[in-house]
Amino acid sequence: MQVHTVARCLVAASVLFIATSASPTQAQDYPGKPIRCIVPYVPGGSSDFLARLIGQKLTDAWGQQVVIDNRSGAAGNIGTDAAAKAPPDGYTMLLVASTVTMNPSIYSKLPFDTEKDLLPVTQILWQPWLLSVHPSLPATNLKQLLALAKAKPGELNYASGGSGTSGHIAAELFASMAGVKFTHVPYRSLGPAGTALLTGEVQLVFQSPIAGLEHVRSGRIRPIGVSGRSRMAALPQVPTILEGGLPGYDEGNWQGIFVPAQTPRAVVNKLNQELVRILKAADVTDSVRRVGGNVIASTPEEFGAVVRADLKKYAALVKAVGIRAD
Repeated sequence: MQVHTVARCLVAASVLFIATSASPTQAQDYPGKPIRCIVPYVPGGSSDFLARLIGQKLTDAWGQQVVIDNRSGAAGNIGTDAAAKAPPDGYTMLLVASTVTMNPSIYSKLPFDTEKDLLPVTQILWQPWLLSVHPSLPATNLKQLLALAKAKPGELNYASGGSGTSGHIAAELFASMAGVKFTHVPYRSLGPAGTALLTGEVQLVFQSPIAGLEHVRSGRIRPIGVSGRSRMAALPQVPTILEGGLPGYDEGNWQGIFVPAQTPRAVVNKLNQELVRILKAADVTDSVRRVGGNVIASTPEEFGAVVRADLKKYAALVKAVGIRAD
């Protein structure tokens, strides 16, 4: 028995040695082929914009094509599941929004575990929500909007990219804190939701700045406030919702990159270092600021802490507000 035990220990030690000693070699050879970047949303939004911006920079730096793979549906769950089940070799990335930390509390059954099946690489940015209304609405600031909502409970409609999405959660938290009631009109994505505001089908929407900036500047929609602690560089004239008169409202949306669990640590580190270098480059930082975001460029450990904290935060928030996916 002792001989067999020693033999098993030697085999286990050999396997561990091979696995750990192979990591630097894997990192040196990485990447040796094109990289797929899954974006679990439709083209045209913040995540897609970032994937194409960063993907081109990675392609230029490493000489390997980064292929953007838009797999939308179920508030990002379809694409996220595809990434979680991909080979853990560094050749599949997931660029996803903070909805990935909300969905476990909104959907009763998910085919993946956010904490166990995905490895955080870096948090790209944090951006506020832009609260906008249709110009026909007789409200030019937050106090007027809230007064109108209180006078007509449930009569004002707001659009979102679907039940349980981050825009839905942002709006319901806003209504709860302000003591007003809106009627939720879910669409298949934020694109159609934004169009609904432009056409007057709905009266207001919480959307990413990249989706609303052009229409604010053209006067087709009216900005009421931004949801962060400070004003947005791209729209410095628009006050925060805090300034507008709703204390404590500080909701936003982050974007980050994950890889499948079990991806070698050396590969994760190499990918993180290159992504951080790209994100901190002046032209990329400026591009992110122009669409209303603030570059974060964190370490895997820092991003992991954000993910764990947000999983707890949204579990409590979703329960309190009573949000469920349709």
